[in-house]
Amino acid sequence: MKRVLLLAAFVGCFFSKATAQPTTEPGSHLTVYLLTMGPGDQVWEKFGHNAIWIHDELARTDSAYHWGLFDFADKDFIPRFAQGRMRYAMGAFGFEETINSYRLTNRMVWAQRLNLSPAQRQRLQDFVRWNMQPQNRFYRYDYFRDNCSTRVRDALDLAIGGSIKRAATGVPSNTTYRFHTARLTQDDWLVFTGTMTGLGQPTDRAIDAWEEMFLPVRMMDRFRSVRIPTATGSQALVQEERVLVQATRPPEDSVVRRGMWGYLLIACIILVLGAALWIAGWKRGAVGLALIWSVVAGLGGTLLTGLWTFTDHLYSYRNENLFQLNPFSLLVAVGLAAWLWRTRGNRRGIPSRLATMAAVFVAALALGGLVIQILPSFYQVNADVIALALPLHLGVAVLVLAWSASRRDPSKQS
Repeated sequence: MKRVLLLAAFVGCFFSKATAQPTTEPGSHLTVYLLTMGPGDQVWEKFGHNAIWIHDELARTDSAYHWGLFDFADKDFIPRFAQGRMRYAMGAFGFEETINSYRLTNRMVWAQRLNLSPAQRQRLQDFVRWNMQPQNRFYRYDYFRDNCSTRVRDALDLAIGGSIKRAATGVPSNTTYRFHTARLTQDDWLVFTGTMTGLGQPTDRAIDAWEEMFLPVRMMDRFRSVRIPTATGSQALVQEERVLVQATRPPEDSVVRRGMWGYLLIACIILVLGAALWIAGWKRGAVGLALIWSVVAGLGGTLLTGLWTFTDHLYSYRNENLFQLNPFSLLVAVGLAAWLWRTRGNRRGIPSRLATMAAVFVAALALGGLVIQILPSFYQVNADVIALALPLHLGVAVLVLAWSASRRDPSKQS
């Protein structure tokens, strides 16, 4: 009887201990970080990058999920890029592999541990695993509204239940898409000039804090102040933060240093050179200079017209730079080329009616592009393009009119 009682007590103690063991909540074995990478040297690296790092204690894995994969070797990459229909994909890489790649390219890397509940962490892992499936991993890339950073933002916001969007929507950032693009590309003069010329009016509207998270570093900064609801109130989204890679490159610019004065100086140098050629008697050289500018302006205007009319580059729509760079400059170029042909071998000639009318029309159009800036509906920030193009168009018009007047005046005939 004693043995039976002892056995019963042992079994009862065993089952009581077994039932007393806490049940592991799904997601409690996961730790979630936001990885933020600073700008790099390549054009596509200048805006930075980010990823979601999930440490899985049970599976003993560390994976960095990101949405920035593209391949120049894709057979349709160039056509898609030209049409504004770029295709990106998400992928996952090992944590150490990811960190080492940014250490080799001298780029900053920050890690923010996110204060998510086990259920939220599990929901996030389930989502990225679903997104990793071949049929789900590709997406239509948008430079500002749907890029590798906004995809990270949206995945985290989905896991949390929309708290990030509620905290950031409608909060002024006092910035625009153009401002951020300008400050992050201004170290490369050609990239900066081409980008500022190609971006139209849609990039000049004010954006809020939610939209500003298209930039990884700005999203990291914003997360520091975000609070998410809990059963007992609210808590900070970021639990801790540390630097994983300390780069030696200068930090990204916070202001735009390039402006209209540099472009105005370039225009003045070209005008002085043309005037010097004219005064020195090398009039064909001055005309040749005007011809080159007209070709550049005409081709640039043709490109801007095509971006607006025939592509999905919606940030190039309603581009006020078409007042400064437009296809009509090609008519000026044709007239100047014909003029040079007629006056070869010291032959005499005057500008054709086409060259004169086209040059005056293009100059008037450029001047009109400056005047309409006083209207509230024309708010595009394009002073740099105006500073370069308007003086040169006026110079071409003056050249054509001056040559025409001198050739028609009998007192100036030799």
